[in-house]
Amino acid sequence: MSGETLLEVQGVSVSFDGFKAINELSFSIEEGELRAVIGPNGAGKTTFMDIITGKTRPDSGDVLWGRPTRSILHLSESRIAQLGIGRKFQRPTVFEDQSVADNFLISLKTDRRPASVLFYRPTRDHRARIQELAEEVRLADHLDRPAGDLSHGQKQWLEIGMLLAQDPRLLLVDEPAAGMTLEERTRTTELLREAAKTRAVIVVEHDMDFVRKLDCKVTVLHEGSVLAEGSLDHVTSNQDVIDVYLGR
Repeated sequence: MSGETLLEVQGVSVSFDGFKAINELSFSIEEGELRAVIGPNGAGKTTFMDIITGKTRPDSGDVLWGRPTRSILHLSESRIAQLGIGRKFQRPTVFEDQSVADNFLISLKTDRRPASVLFYRPTRDHRARIQELAEEVRLADHLDRPAGDLSHGQKQWLEIGMLLAQDPRLLLVDEPAAGMTLEERTRTTELLREAAKTRAVIVVEHDMDFVRKLDCKVTVLHEGSVLAEGSLDHVTSNQDVIDVYLGR
């Protein structure tokens, strides 16, 4: 890790119909850091990600990004994505009728103006980048397969690769272990740890074995606030965490 803060959430609160989903939440992550976020259902994990990506506007507080630091609260979702914040939802969303290679190709950072798109032909650099991404997400042997033929775990890897194609500085990943086989979960932890060598990665997850294999700092959310933070052993020995989450 560089020690430089990449994203800082400062005292953010948001309510929905009188229910406080996020309550004075403060959180920060450094460049090149891998972080797991855990907590019981209703703790605010999804709303936390919605705020970072611009899907939900908080009632108070601020979200600061990058160096020089700037507030991103009033930016659109697309502009926030352009700044380098990528999000992967729990269910994979890939172009199932297209090949794995074409899914990567669609995701590459290229000129999106109509004329450029109309006459686009993949360059040697683009093909090399696709090969690189495929190797990084364990799909190098499947480039010609339709994405719809992949296993659930492989589709998850493909979508992560599609986000990596955008060169994000921060990657948000929602419950990647859900529905995976043991082997796929192991490979996914390796993939995320590798990705965090060159960018910050936040993983929201319920599977404690998966979190332990990530071997990273853990943030526990409860009722929209940070309840505990530290190593997995540290937070799981916290009596408050045991009472509200692990003891259930």
